[in-house]
Amino acid sequence: MTNSLFARTTRRLAASLTALSLIGTAVLPVAVWAQAAKPEAPAAPATPASPVAPASPAAAPAPAPAPAAAVPPPAPAPAKSVAGAPETEVVENPYGLEALWKQGDFVSKGTLITLVIMSIGSWYIGIVKLFEQTRLLRDAREAEEKFWKASSVQDGVAALNEDSAFRFIAEKGTFAAEHHGGTLTEQLDLNTWVGMSLQRSVDIIGNRLQNGLAFLATVGSTAPFVGLFGTVWGIYHALTAIGIAGQASIDKVAGPVGEALIMTAFGLAVAVPAVLGYNWLVRRNKVAMELVRHFGGGVHMTLLGGPRTARKGA
Repeated sequence: MTNSLFARTTRRLAASLTALSLIGTAVLPVAVWAQAAKPEAPAAPATPASPVAPASPAAAPAPAPAPAAAVPPPAPAPAKSVAGAPETEVVENPYGLEALWKQGDFVSKGTLITLVIMSIGSWYIGIVKLFEQTRLLRDAREAEEKFWKASSVQDGVAALNEDSAFRFIAEKGTFAAEHHGGTLTEQLDLNTWVGMSLQRSVDIIGNRLQNGLAFLATVGSTAPFVGLFGTVWGIYHALTAIGIAGQASIDKVAGPVGEALIMTAFGLAVAVPAVLGYNWLVRRNKVAMELVRHFGGGVHMTLLGGPRTARKGA
């Protein structure tokens, strides 16, 4: 009896413990989830209660930049661009004459200086020879009007300008005719002696007219080759720039090639006027020398015979 009671009690106790364990296993996860959910509850109010609300007043100063964005300054900006337009025009040309002088080496500069000297010399000589020929032609007209209308050779000589080439010829012929006797020139007849004197005078005038024309001929024949030398040197620089850069970009090639083309243009600009001036001046020299020879022949015949001869003591 006692044993059965004890067994019953034991079974009831075991059942109670089993029930309690089941309840504990069911309630414990709920408690843990509740504890984990409690921190999230305050987080929710944190979003509405965040101090971002005061930030709205801070956003109010945003209109402050509005005056800066009001762009009154841009109005001057176009003015600057307009004023800057001349500045863009004044920008140095990297391929102009100034760049050629600054970037060129001593060979390029020497070639350019040589062409400039050739050009200045050819223009100077051409202008000087033109004045000389014009003066000689004017003296020829004067001699035609005054010398041949004089009563004697001496009067004709005195009527001409002192620096006239035709007066020089007449004086030499007169001097030869007056000083033929009493010297070694007596071994020559008067005709030959006077003719030689007049011919020497004509040759002197011809030589004076020819002075400087050789320079024009030299410039006209060599200036293109001097320019070609500058061209070859510029191409050499272009190839060197390409080799250093490793690529044939236009900015590496344009400068030296432009330098080469400028040298070629300079050579032609120097040579063409020199050649044209040389041919024109030579043609005018021929016309002037024909007048000089005709005058000399007339003086020769006048000194040899007729009442106008100057040989007073002959």
